[in-house]
Amino acid sequence: MNRQVTLIPRDQHPISRKQISTSALRVLYRLHEEGYAAFLVGGAVRDALAGIAPKDFDIATDATPEQVRGLFRNCRLIGRRFRLAHVVFGREIIEVATFRGQSDDGTGDRQVHQDGRVIRDNVYGTIEEDAARRDFTANALYYNIADFSIHDYVGGFEDVRARRLRLIGSPDDRYREDPVRMLRAARLAAKLQFDISPETAEPIPRLASLLTQAAPARLFDECLKLFLSGHAVRSFEGLERMGLLAVLLPDTAKALKSNSNGSLKAMLLRGLAQTDERVARGDSVSPAFLFSLLLWPAWCRTKAQLEANGMHAAEAQQRAADKVTLQQVHLIAIPRRFSMPMQEIWLLQSRFSQRKRVGRLVAHPRFRAAYDFFKLRADTGASHAEDAAFWASQVVETPGEQGETNWDIAVDDAPPRTRKRRRRSGPTS
Repeated sequence: MNRQVTLIPRDQHPISRKQISTSALRVLYRLHEEGYAAFLVGGAVRDALAGIAPKDFDIATDATPEQVRGLFRNCRLIGRRFRLAHVVFGREIIEVATFRGQSDDGTGDRQVHQDGRVIRDNVYGTIEEDAARRDFTANALYYNIADFSIHDYVGGFEDVRARRLRLIGSPDDRYREDPVRMLRAARLAAKLQFDISPETAEPIPRLASLLTQAAPARLFDECLKLFLSGHAVRSFEGLERMGLLAVLLPDTAKALKSNSNGSLKAMLLRGLAQTDERVARGDSVSPAFLFSLLLWPAWCRTKAQLEANGMHAAEAQQRAADKVTLQQVHLIAIPRRFSMPMQEIWLLQSRFSQRKRVGRLVAHPRFRAAYDFFKLRADTGASHAEDAAFWASQVVETPGEQGETNWDIAVDDAPPRTRKRRRRSGPTS
């Protein structure tokens, strides 16, 4: 395969080695010194060109994973779907991927499902082939450590300058290969504030149902990236606009559609806006609080339906929590360490209106999270204002603690991907 490369020399682009982490530079230079191709690729190049400080640094090379491991004692090989080398420097992980090929001559390891989904893909090739295999043109830019130029094989440099997100190849085929790319389109458009090109956007509503074929664990990881990276409101609005919300969070989408006064959506968007504010300040947000917010409309609707059928309120609350959780985890693998606190937040809400056993409720391990959730409800609905004022008087905050325990449920038990430094799961960003 021959693709003409566009070379952007150092004096025609803004990327500097000062923007690249020391660890990534060490890997790049070591590969280069040993005679291998060494390129910074993907999100770091894209973000730097878009005026965003890069956080994750991925490298593409012609060295095989085994050859990379031979160069670095602090290297481990991971992945079955994509074989990758991770070079570990303390808490920072530099991901090194071998150039992927277009076709398997029998020496590689590729497996494609009959519906077009790529199940395993460890076929190595040239940099030109690797560029064609990446998802969006903005992610297929290669910064060469040898001369600090950018190699562009698919028009990504101009797309970034135009703030445009465009898939490489046939959008239908690329979404069928990996349906999660539709979520990535929504996430990157929200993060970068790029427009999605018409041909890239057009298939998404009609192919959205393919998301149900994706691994639930991948969808959980993608939800964290969508909503815990500082652009939750724009991500949510993009999912809704493109028809992806109805597939990713079907019960929530139904509840929002049937909520005539729009109060549930107003609360959800306010909560997501507060999430973005916390991320901007460098504060953590637990996935438990996030999903309690995202699935609250579904819980409210399900509880109302059960009560309408004659179920007692207390029983309806628990049944609704179990039902909503069970239905959602089939699609998004929310771990129990997050789904259980999520349910507790919901079930504690009724106690704020009762004002009974105040001391016992204040002592509850989930009180602060549940109180913050109740305050969020009060802020978007006047009916809870008096109760919120009462409970505010019961909240004792010492200097330096405010805002640290409210949303931060189970953060000590959270996996590395929920912290500020997140490990990525694939070779592109």
